[in-house]
Amino acid sequence: MIITDPATFIRRLETHPLPADSPCTPSAVLMVEPESFYVNEQSALDNHYMDLDTWVDSDRARKQFYDLVQLIRHSGTEVVVFPGSSKTPDDVFPNNVFGTIPGRLCIGSMRHPIRQREAERTDIPDYFAQRGYEIVDLREKNCVAELTGVLILDRARRIGFCGMSNRVDMAGVEAMHDAFDLRLTYCFDLTPDEYHTNVVFSVLAARACVLYPGACADPGVPEAIEAAFPGRTLLLSKHEKDHFVGNCISLNNENLFMSQAAADALRPENRSRLESWGFTIHSCELDELEKAGGSLRCMVAKIF
Repeated sequence: MIITDPATFIRRLETHPLPADSPCTPSAVLMVEPESFYVNEQSALDNHYMDLDTWVDSDRARKQFYDLVQLIRHSGTEVVVFPGSSKTPDDVFPNNVFGTIPGRLCIGSMRHPIRQREAERTDIPDYFAQRGYEIVDLREKNCVAELTGVLILDRARRIGFCGMSNRVDMAGVEAMHDAFDLRLTYCFDLTPDEYHTNVVFSVLAARACVLYPGACADPGVPEAIEAAFPGRTLLLSKHEKDHFVGNCISLNNENLFMSQAAADALRPENRSRLESWGFTIHSCELDELEKAGGSLRCMVAKIF
C-alpha cells in the first residue's frame, strides 16, 4: 500500500501494526572508490549542497574514502569495494543506483544522464548474479527512482518513506515499492531546496530515526514519521542538517556512522539521546567528498 496523506499513514500504523520480522542490518556494504573525483554540473542543477566554484583535491578524496572503508571494516562490517570511473564522478555515491534486499539487487533509474551511466556498468550486477541474486532493473519501468537516496527504509517492518523531489516520480515510487518488497510506503513532498531524502532523514537499525522537520513541505509529515518511531525520533536543527547529520547510517544495532563535519555539528543533547538509545558514534573526515553534495550515507550501499 502506498499512502500520501499523513493522517492516513498514522491511522494505518495504529490499526495495522506491522511485525518487525525482516533483516534490518546488512551483512556487508558496497562502496565505489572515487576516480579523478570532481564536482559535476548536471547534479548541481538540483543539488543545492554542491558548489561548482570549489576546488576539489582528488587525492585527498581518495584518502578520505579509504579512511571510511577502514573505519567500517574495523567495526566488523565487510566492505566490498568496486572501482570508480572518471566518466562518472558521482559513482562514489552508489546507494542511489544499487540497492538490495535478501536475494535481489535493484538498479535505480537516475534523473541525470551522467548518473544514468552508472547504472550501465555490468560488474556490480554480475557480482550479485554470481551469488544467486535476482536482478531487478528499474530503468525498464519508465520512471525516475534514485533508490535509497529518495527512499528511506525501515527494513524490519518493510516500510518505505519516500520524499518526493526531482529525483523520483510516482511511477518510481510504485516501482521501488515492488522492487524492495515493501508492505507500506509513505510519500511526502520535500521542500524545493532538498533533492534527496537521505540528506534529511535516516532510519537507524529500524528502531529510531533522525529527521530535519524543515525539509518536509507539509507540516504534518514530521508527526507522521514520529508516529512510526514513538519516543525514538531525533529532530535535527538546520545547522545539523546542513552538516549532514541526517546523512548518517547504522550498520548494526550499535554502530552509527557519520562524517566528522556531522559529528562536530551534532548538538550535545542530541548526541546524548543517540547514546542513550544504545548507539556508538563513529566518524571520519569526508569534507572533500562532501563538496559533491553528499556524505557518508550516500557512499554506502547496504548488502542484504
